[in-house]
Amino acid sequence: MNERPTALVTGASRGIGAAVAEALGPTHHVILNGRDEESLAAVAAGLPAARVWPAELTGVTEADVAGIERLDVLVHSAGINRMGRIADLPAAAWRETLEVNVVAVAELTRLLLPALRRAEGHVVCVNSGSGQRANPEWGAYAASKFALKAFADALRLEEPRLRVTTVYPGRTATDMQRELRSYEGGEFEPEKYLTPQSVARAVLAAVTAGPDAHLTELTLRPRGGPVN
Repeated sequence: MNERPTALVTGASRGIGAAVAEALGPTHHVILNGRDEESLAAVAAGLPAARVWPAELTGVTEADVAGIERLDVLVHSAGINRMGRIADLPAAAWRETLEVNVVAVAELTRLLLPALRRAEGHVVCVNSGSGQRANPEWGAYAASKFALKAFADALRLEEPRLRVTTVYPGRTATDMQRELRSYEGGEFEPEKYLTPQSVARAVLAAVTAGPDAHLTELTLRPRGGPVN
């Protein structure tokens, strides 16, 4: 019997990351990354083969990933959003946003490249509609997501034996969205948003495409809901 392929999902304690882990769970051994060990354990408990890896990604080193010899799927779902007008947002907010949303992604991928190459694996970057369009007060977040697209595009060209997919979800019913709507002074209306499970199904479609297929970009928007 063949061993299950291995997938590592960041931000897997809740929201889109947890939904992606659950979508991959029936077929993959899933490594769940996040900062909330209790929540990670709850997600892992519902999967056939999983382990938790509680870690702050901005501090990951080669020693932290030394046990991962082969990696079939790496899903970057962790991220933060610091809202504010450019006139008001301090440099620290920009640095934190770029550190988490871009630098940590690049470094984790770099550290795992040997394992990904062995498997001729797949890297999925969960981006955002803000990676395609920047709106007022979303400058730092949009800048990080545009940079994440550039990272994925460059990785795809530099590592032709890997598949690299960028997924651009619109507004999704997550805790982050609830916080954003509070900042915007609007109601949290989950019926108007994508579900995390819908985004996860898009990730699964990219991962399970035939060996001859390379889905490079997927854009999702809520039906009848907000476009940004």
